[in-house]
Amino acid sequence: MDTEAAQHEERDRSSDSPPGDEERSRSARFSSPLVYAAACLVFLLLLSGFVMQPFLIPSTSMQPTLEVGDRVLVNKLAYRFGAEPQRGDVVVFDGEGSFVRERPAGNPVTGALHWAGASLGLAEPDETDFVKRVVGVGGDRVVCDERGRLRVNGRGVDEAYLYPGDSASRVPFDIVVPEGKLWVMGDHRSRSSDSRDHLGSPGGGMVPVERVIGRADWTVWPLGRWGAPQRTDAFDGIREPGGAHG
Repeated sequence: MDTEAAQHEERDRSSDSPPGDEERSRSARFSSPLVYAAACLVFLLLLSGFVMQPFLIPSTSMQPTLEVGDRVLVNKLAYRFGAEPQRGDVVVFDGEGSFVRERPAGNPVTGALHWAGASLGLAEPDETDFVKRVVGVGGDRVVCDERGRLRVNGRGVDEAYLYPGDSASRVPFDIVVPEGKLWVMGDHRSRSSDSRDHLGSPGGGMVPVERVIGRADWTVWPLGRWGAPQRTDAFDGIREPGGAHG
């Protein structure tokens, strides 16, 4: 009897899993969701970096088209294959060298965390990133007279998208946009710091086309504002600088 009991006990011990197997199994169960989450995060950051980036609207400068807190999807492919920004487009651009002199220095770790949050639309954009409407492209003559009337290449522009009560500009100006540059303005003109305010800045308030990050194509949050910003026909019929119709 003692021999049989010993053999039975030995069989029981031999059927047990090694102590390390259970720990490895438990570790795998916990690590799998973390791996999936990390993969999803990397995918979203790559998508945001090269295709479509959520952008949190930080100010009132584009009201009523875009409200504070709106999340818009910025199409980064809109101008990648030979196309260029057109009059009336709402664009996001890097204002370094045109609206600001240089990117502010900061802690690299907090900077990386802020970049990740901004790339996912969870944090306000960098201080050098702006969203405005294209009013003039290379070669255009953009004029606003003392009565607040805007003209592009000699044709009056009826800006129905402006914030109620605003005129085209309280300060008159008369500029010619250099080739490869853009003249941009906010829709809430009385609250917008745009090309008008940066005539004395590097670049004279003109934004280089290569600094455009993308076109704001869709508002995705809040749900009550879901949809594409309404396309404007205000610039239809504007003559190109060479005399052809736009």
